[in-house]
Amino acid sequence: MPSEKETSTVTKQTILASVFATALFAGAAIAQQAAVYTWTGPGVNVRGASKCPGYKMTINVTVNGNDVKGEFQQEGREQRHFETTLGQGGAFKTVAKLGQGNTIDVVGTIKDGASKIMLDGYCKFEGPLTKKPAA
Repeated sequence: MPSEKETSTVTKQTILASVFATALFAGAAIAQQAAVYTWTGPGVNVRGASKCPGYKMTINVTVNGNDVKGEFQQEGREQRHFETTLGQGGAFKTVAKLGQGNTIDVVGTIKDGASKIMLDGYCKFEGPLTKKPAA
């Protein structure tokens, strides 16, 4: 049977390990909080288009680690989305599906004070991404 001294030492080590693990997981959760960015603005005409300045687009981008998820919606149309990963220098690039076989190119950069996005297809929607305050 273990002595009281051995039991006390084992109990202290177990408690210390539990406190350390809790602090480690809490720190990891804080470090992995998603950052959310947004842009809303008009389109710019591309070759063959004439109505783009009258179209208003809202784009929301969520970055969690290297994962990038975006939602965009032109006023009066259904919401679309894209998913990709951050590359070198915070850059990301993908193609989002619009429906009826159409697509739009998505290009952006996540960088402190210089984040930006561009959707380029039937119109061009481009602007600086504003970081939303943490909830």
